[in-house]
Amino acid sequence: MSSYALWIERCRLAGMLLGCVSYGIYFFLTVQACIALTQRPRYGGAIAYHRRALLFYIFITFALGTISFAANAKYTEMIWIDLRDTPGGPLTLIENETDYSINVLALSTGHIQEWFMQALLLHRCFVIWNWARSVIIPMITLYIAMIAMSILVQIQASNGAEWYNINIELAYLCIEVGLTVIYTILVAYRLLAMRRKMKQAMAQYDSSSYDVVIRMVIESAVLYSIFAVIFIVAFALHSEGVSTLCFLSVGQVQGITQLFIIIRVARGRAVTREWSTRVAAPPTTLVFSGTVWNATDGTDDEPIHRPQQDVQMYSTSTGGAEARMT
Repeated sequence: MSSYALWIERCRLAGMLLGCVSYGIYFFLTVQACIALTQRPRYGGAIAYHRRALLFYIFITFALGTISFAANAKYTEMIWIDLRDTPGGPLTLIENETDYSINVLALSTGHIQEWFMQALLLHRCFVIWNWARSVIIPMITLYIAMIAMSILVQIQASNGAEWYNINIELAYLCIEVGLTVIYTILVAYRLLAMRRKMKQAMAQYDSSSYDVVIRMVIESAVLYSIFAVIFIVAFALHSEGVSTLCFLSVGQVQGITQLFIIIRVARGRAVTREWSTRVAAPPTTLVFSGTVWNATDGTDDEPIHRPQQDVQMYSTSTGGAEARMT
């Protein structure tokens, strides 16, 4: 047996073991996210907005990811047990994996899972940008192109095309990672702009909330982007060993990064639409007490004592200042 065949087989087995570890983390975070969405935050506050939609997203993406993982695990078992007497051995089975419908199932469910994940990213981006058309149109265009590429990949894979001969897969991966990178840039830029406006309105404003959200978005994107870029480069260079290592875990890694954000959303540490529509300064309470003189036709002026009034001032980005009196 050649050293190349041994290398590919080792990479397949190591990739499956790495996939098991990443799936375990993914499962743990899925449970944690569901618990966080069904309980109120520890320090008070309302349950996260769109709780049912987020729970549905978690359920559908976890179900699709589980099917994809189970299909890959089953085919790994078939390589060394069920089909070990196949001419050419495990190497042939690994190189011609699209000849078996179980791998097409794993690929299809993995792609559909990524559709949902990218849709959640787009929704976050649109909310933070207050549904600006200049952001919605190009991002939706890229999203539709990604889905179209994904469908073409699945069609070619179902027809038995060799994995590394599906050139559309490379375009699909580039668009998918590009969407994540563009999302990160847009969200970080928007939050930095909002933080700058807050500091201009209030010199002593504590911008730690914006800093935490920006860091969270960037860290989540970097983890997945680095992993995905390695996979793209390996796929483009037809490095079967490295691409196999990444391919069996890339879906779980993306799911893990998404769940980190969802858990923070459930705990009240994420951005809501109010952040993008109003830059509000913390309320300042002023207490006024005074005396009003009541002038009558007579010569005596009687003082009238006015009850205390609390005035809360708000600085907004669109309407100057609002005063609410109680």
